[in-house]
Amino acid sequence: QVQLVESGGGLVQAGESLRLSCAASGSAFISAVVMAWFRQAPGKEREFVAFISSGGSTYYADSVKGRFTISRDNAKNTVTLQMSSAKPEDTAVYYCAASARGAITAPSYIYWGQGTQVTVAS
Repeated sequence: QVQLVESGGGLVQAGESLRLSCAASGSAFISAVVMAWFRQAPGKEREFVAFISSGGSTYYADSVKGRFTISRDNAKNTVTLQMSSAKPEDTAVYYCAASARGAITAPSYIYWGQGTQVTVAS
């Protein structure tokens, strides 16, 4: 069993930066899984944001490419999403997720955090 806890959400102005963190615990194999960020805006489906493999390979949604950076610290079992040049359309609840393989669809991820709210004001 893997537990994921997100933190770092809040309110920022458009163009500003925000850093989200996800702390993973509960399994000796956390460093071997793919970690990802998804987001869900009100009335919309949960959408993929970015994932990072155990070896550090990354993949981003086109909507955030060049603005967001995902990273991980396997020694600390943490995953970070650095958000830059935030836009109002980035407003959503952001979720951390873990999977055995890299994927961009939510059903592929078994473990989820509780989510953290990010609001970008225009």
